Amino acid sequence: MTLIWIYAILINGYGFFLMKADKQKAVTGKWRVSERRIWLVAAAFGSAGVWFGMMRFRHKTKHLSFRLGIPFLLAVQAVLTYFYMMN
Repeated sequence: MTLIWIYAILINGYGFFLMKADKQKAVTGKWRVSERRIWLVAAAFGSAGVWFGMMRFRHKTKHLSFRLGIPFLLAVQAVLTYFYMMN
């Protein structure tokens, strides 16, 4: 169980800082982080970190797929986690 918590902290931290890095690159006009990578991190149970990064850095908030998709993915992952913890 401890490894699951460590993984959750690491993947969500990575998602959060990935959004920060992409926002900084967008502002400075540098090479960006691909949306595919952001979605992969979110799908790997990093959706909470990506969502917090979206809100904190106001990044990708105009993209409908991110505005709706990340919270939906977070809800699905929360339900899956709940049922996993109950067993």
